[in-house]
Amino acid sequence: MTQKTSSAFVMVSWIAVACGLVGFLIGLWRAEMLLSEKGFYFTVLMFGLFSVISLQKSVRDKLEGIPVTDIYYGICWVGSILSVVLLAIGLWNAELLPSEKGFYAFAFLLALFGVITVQKNTRDDLAASNQSSIHTPVYTYEDIPVEPIKKEE
Repeated sequence: MTQKTSSAFVMVSWIAVACGLVGFLIGLWRAEMLLSEKGFYFTVLMFGLFSVISLQKSVRDKLEGIPVTDIYYGICWVGSILSVVLLAIGLWNAELLPSEKGFYAFAFLLALFGVITVQKNTRDDLAASNQSSIHTPVYTYEDIPVEPIKKEE
């Protein structure tokens, strides 16, 4: 039996997302850097958020027996790792104080952690409210009939 996520954990997860996002975005807004640099950090943040949500969903789907292609699963991992690496390289080369670099790094990681937990809570709550259908895939790739293509002569 799957249990519904506690409201306290759901609230803390959303607070983590809000603190990470708002902190990162306010830091960008107030930063004295080129607009292109701000755009880079904003794009890396959005890329990171999307990729970790997608990765969490793929991992959860695999655990529940829902088909996930290996290429998509690999792309999710690459995207998640790449977003962290891009931020690290950007901060390493930025002309910012070490405290500012640390602020951006921790706000970024907090936002990533927050969206992963919000995604997990969403899936857990869905599974708790709809026990029978969430764990059973509608079909698997083996269930789809495939007929060979006939060549016309």
